[in-house]
Amino acid sequence: MHTFSFNHIALAVKDVNVSIDFYKRVLQLKEIDNTASNSKTRWLSLNEGKQLHLIPRPNAEIKTNKAVHFALATTNIHSFIKHLEALKIEYSDWINTPNKDYIRKDGIIQVYFQDPNGYWIEINNSA
Repeated sequence: MHTFSFNHIALAVKDVNVSIDFYKRVLQLKEIDNTASNSKTRWLSLNEGKQLHLIPRPNAEIKTNKAVHFALATTNIHSFIKHLEALKIEYSDWINTPNKDYIRKDGIIQVYFQDPNGYWIEINNSA
């Protein structure tokens, strides 16, 4: 039987510099070296050895839908929501109610917002 652990998520982005700026500013991720190649793909650390790879695809058609998202957890969701508000980043609950969080059946609070390419990101307090 095989066992697996999460390594990275890779996203195709129109403008890698805009995307890097967004993820550094909004999620306060740290850029790390792309150790795989000399390409223009840029990497960000998600901590604990996990990574976000941003692959420049200026001509790609990027289709998104909220059901396809990645989720990050924080211990202080209310502080993060205030951070989004200070940056004037629109967020919503699962059913798209603007500027509203959602409390799941298990008590976890979550919000959703989009990056510059339209990818959905969930932030929750399950940490």
